[in-house]
Amino acid sequence: MKVMFVCLGNICRSPMAQYIFQSLDVHNKFDVSSSGLSNEEYGNDIYPPAKEILYKNNIKIDNHFAHKITKEEFDESDYIIVLEDYHKDRLITMFGDKKNIIKLTENDIEDPWYTNNFEKVYNEIYEGCKRLYEKIG
Repeated sequence: MKVMFVCLGNICRSPMAQYIFQSLDVHNKFDVSSSGLSNEEYGNDIYPPAKEILYKNNIKIDNHFAHKITKEEFDESDYIIVLEDYHKDRLITMFGDKKNIIKLTENDIEDPWYTNNFEKVYNEIYEGCKRLYEKIG
């Protein structure tokens, strides 16, 4: 089963969610990845404060290269997990509707690149990933 986390630039929220979800998936049931809605950050690593909060919480990180989601990734993913309503709306505009586009939490998760609330965002993503894993895992 393929799970794709999507945010705007693929340097903060979606890679945080990817690696948090992977840490919960101890039996490696899922092929987990992340992407963005834009090419603005193409090739960049996880934003340093986002990486720092993951390390602080003992979340293992692989090499990360930000990229924009492709039609192929969209079509091949069993679950597309977004962090804001805008992300879902944008994906539908880009690729059409898909029943497995799911918002990680009931409320939008703010972009810590703008707010610098990395601890708060980490906690929200972690709780959302736990609930998601319980639901689909």
